[in-house]
Amino acid sequence: MRVLVTGVAGFIGMHCAQRLAARGDQVIGLDNLSPYYSVDLKRDRLKQLSIEFHELDIADAAGLARVFEKAKPEAVLHLAAQAGVRYSLENPAAYVETNLVGFANLLECCRRHPPGHLVFASSSSVYGNNPELPWSERQNVDHPVSLYAATKKSNELMAHVYSHLFGLHATGLRYFTVYGPWGRPDMSPMLFASAIMAGRPIPVFNHGDMQRDFTYVDDIVEGTLRVLDRPARYAVYNIGNHQPVRLLDYIAEMEAALGRKAQLDMKPMQPGDVKATYADTTALKDAVGFAPSTPLAEGLRRFAAWFKRYYGHA
Repeated sequence: MRVLVTGVAGFIGMHCAQRLAARGDQVIGLDNLSPYYSVDLKRDRLKQLSIEFHELDIADAAGLARVFEKAKPEAVLHLAAQAGVRYSLENPAAYVETNLVGFANLLECCRRHPPGHLVFASSSSVYGNNPELPWSERQNVDHPVSLYAATKKSNELMAHVYSHLFGLHATGLRYFTVYGPWGRPDMSPMLFASAIMAGRPIPVFNHGDMQRDFTYVDDIVEGTLRVLDRPARYAVYNIGNHQPVRLLDYIAEMEAALGRKAQLDMKPMQPGDVKATYADTTALKDAVGFAPSTPLAEGLRRFAAWFKRYYGHA
């Protein structure tokens, strides 16, 4: 199967492309190598892959159309996005350009060259501050608390329109706090590990009174590819570990994985953050027979081994 993977130099993109290629699919990868975080890390991820690669911004409608015209993908895994809740407070234009304009370009390409299935990354952030836990796809998501979340909700609505009007088979995946080897430097595992190994204090927001549904990247890949292989006219699924972890317990597990103690710098809640995330994964399991379940201690152990090796702490 010919699979177009956007954001292929990203964290989830690299892992999905690696698994697709290993199982025999022909992978065509796109990425603009944005400097939002280390381009060297992105290039090192690409070195793990043997695929056809195009350095291209999805906001470039003409360039994206040329790739679709040539590749005629049988499936599209859309993972390119401007990520990060806090950065959306600083640079909202980047989110509009990539997550809205870029996604619209992608949908138009899928309209002209219909793949068997479009699977796209949404986010747990669409649930905002919904106090009803666990979060389920049946709940209302009309009250995001960050621009990033608003763009992801918009993606779900835009895909639904193209499914309704043009018959596009499209599925959105609401990812919950993904972590593991080759992770993003702006997310807590990398931030915390870097600070702990360097002996710097780590910021602990809301004075530690937070919970996250940490989801190991291998589970994310397994769930994503199972969904990709089962086209739906239109669907949205949570993909999380269904086991929220208190922030201070998470830090303790990180200390154990790294073999170092952390210095804690207690801080207030950050704008755009939510206190807790917790995925109801019933719908995903019913649809594809799988839901993430890797224990945090095991996932962090694997992450720590990679982190020490990659950053020279071994």
